[in-house]
Amino acid sequence: MMFSVWARKGRLQPLVARKQTSCNFVKKLENQQEKILERICRPGLVGHRRNFSFSQRGFTSQGAAVSSKVDNTTFATNQSWGYEPIFQDEFLDTTEWVKCPQLSPLIQAQKLGKAGVSFTYVPPEVLTEVSETCVRHVNHFYRRSHLLMLHRILNDPAASDNDKYVAKELLNNAEVSAKGILPSCQDTGTAVVMAKRGYNVLTNGTDEQDISLGILNAYQNGNLRYSQVAPQTMFTEKNTKTNLPAQIDIMAAPGSSYKGLYIVKGGGSANKTQLFQKTKALLNEASFEKFIVDEIMKLGTAACPPYHLAVVVGGLGADQNLKTVKLASCKYYDQLPDHGSANGRAFRDRGMESKILYQARNLGIGAQFGGKYFLHDVRVIRLPRHGASCPVGIGVSCSADRQMKVAIQSDGVFYEKLEQHPEKLWELNQETLRVETSALDSVATEGEVPGLSEMESEAVNVAAESKAASVVNIDLDQPMDQMLKTLRQYPVKTRVALNGTMIVARDIAHARMQGKLQKGGADALPDYIKKHPVYYAGPAKTPEGYPSGSFGPTTSGRMDPYVEPFQAVGGSMIMIGKGNRSQAVTDACAKHGGFYLGSIGGMAATLSANCIKSVEVLDMEELGMEAVWKIRVENFPAFIIVDDKGNDFFQEFKKEDAHIPEEVNSSIYVVLEFFENLDRNSDQIVEAMELVEGFDNLTIEQAETLVRKYDLGHFGGLNLDEFLTMVMKERGLKIDGEGAREKLLSGE
Repeated sequence: MMFSVWARKGRLQPLVARKQTSCNFVKKLENQQEKILERICRPGLVGHRRNFSFSQRGFTSQGAAVSSKVDNTTFATNQSWGYEPIFQDEFLDTTEWVKCPQLSPLIQAQKLGKAGVSFTYVPPEVLTEVSETCVRHVNHFYRRSHLLMLHRILNDPAASDNDKYVAKELLNNAEVSAKGILPSCQDTGTAVVMAKRGYNVLTNGTDEQDISLGILNAYQNGNLRYSQVAPQTMFTEKNTKTNLPAQIDIMAAPGSSYKGLYIVKGGGSANKTQLFQKTKALLNEASFEKFIVDEIMKLGTAACPPYHLAVVVGGLGADQNLKTVKLASCKYYDQLPDHGSANGRAFRDRGMESKILYQARNLGIGAQFGGKYFLHDVRVIRLPRHGASCPVGIGVSCSADRQMKVAIQSDGVFYEKLEQHPEKLWELNQETLRVETSALDSVATEGEVPGLSEMESEAVNVAAESKAASVVNIDLDQPMDQMLKTLRQYPVKTRVALNGTMIVARDIAHARMQGKLQKGGADALPDYIKKHPVYYAGPAKTPEGYPSGSFGPTTSGRMDPYVEPFQAVGGSMIMIGKGNRSQAVTDACAKHGGFYLGSIGGMAATLSANCIKSVEVLDMEELGMEAVWKIRVENFPAFIIVDDKGNDFFQEFKKEDAHIPEEVNSSIYVVLEFFENLDRNSDQIVEAMELVEGFDNLTIEQAETLVRKYDLGHFGGLNLDEFLTMVMKERGLKIDGEGAREKLLSGE
């Protein structure tokens, strides 16, 4: 098994040798805590404990080398005083577990005190080994369910050619990554650990340190990238060169098991997490569905779709909302109930999930380059909220869908089973694939979702259906003007294969070049960015015997501010990266004759193994991963996204501002009545729908334009001062302080 492959020689044996030390620790602890245990077990306190009932649910490891059951002790509702947990049944799922034979013997079950209370002792070295294994596994292996969703795209007649091309490349990437050498993505992410430690679990008390050591070992001993930067002052930073610190959250829980969820989150998908402070005005089906679809369109493709989308409405605070978004995108809350309760429990709205999924599949964005599969699935979770607050969170898990559960209990260490042989999924027959993938739909419940079959049947013909029948070869070793001449012959969406020399540069390198340009003029911009196409990327560590580590594209949008000044002096004329760009980039390319090519996000391992033939540092070597590199590529896949004629493939998915008719000005004061009785310090806001109700001849599109234009506080609507500012600007009035505001408010 892979566990034994990655357990380095000479490492696990000392762990067994330390078992005697661990036993001594437990005996010492038993003596020290005798009185405490006696107090815990007094009849009075035990009587309180009887108010709670326990439920036991096990997980059977089907097809694993060693099968066992994972303890799943949870508190049931105490009806005597009405307590009900917000999140219920988050671990009551169908996880397939594999027992680790190397670490399981180190777990000790002990009965302490005269009452013989059962405790589970977890040595620090177990936490370290578990953490290293989980971080390395999620960087190389996927859940079977995620891979089956990619196979579903290949077997869907409604999927576009580009959908299927991306899905096939992502599956190929999974096979390369599963060999354990090249990670699935070059951004090997921030390590996040969320754990629940039972109150009958004993450790040395250094849990976070022990977990961090395991994460450090994973990054130092694997071909993983160091991405964490430490602030030295408010404005200066340096790479930690360990990928630490990690985000580690450990919570108390009932029982004697230690459960954890390990997540590796890259910057691309993490940056798509959004929080909106909305109001109750959003809580109707039409407004909510429209709002979510609009925001989905803004996600773009920079985070490597198809996405697993998570939407959370409510929360007792912004932090609870966004934490739920992250966990929902990891499928952690899939088993939540499908309706709420009087006490405010969380639930999934599977009906809304089906509607959002249907809308997303008809947007035409598809799996990065047009089609149906912009989203794999959707999870919509409703939480309780404060009556004056309505947080809405949106987040995604990208094509590098990296999560893994672990459970440590008295009978051993259990890992969630990930798919270590993705190539075997090609051997499944069509009927087996159909049955397995149909069970994966996020809208699937114990009953039917009304109208789903009709929705899916309507989604056969989607916008932006693209035929990628031919591939254009581009020689990157010819002069720049010849490369540009070749690209001018083809429209956006054209698939190209790049062969030759590229320059690799990203955030810090671009900032330094911009500084040189500002100080020294056009001649100060390095010649290499004028002669060669620039690839936005940063490699992971290079394995022995390979030309490079995983080397996929990074989010291109971060380099948007540099395009105009660079192209004005002949630099960055051909750019390669992932995701959509801003209008400023389209304008610059039209003005200066440049092009932006989109590479497939999520296939970093495949690019390194098959397309990148040589890598050398060219400039700024001290920046490490952020240095300027010179690489040679063969059959490097990309699509023309922005051309020299002002065309942008993603333009049809960008929301345009609506024209505000002149007649709106004549009735703009009507909405002032909404504010007349409000306190001047009120935080009440007006949303777009309320503007429509207050104005004559104002459409919802025009109202949304006004909100986007004047919502300086990003409230999702206009507060009093923002509304008055809008009124004065739309009427051409001078903004000269409180006097003008008072006059407008009084209707003068």
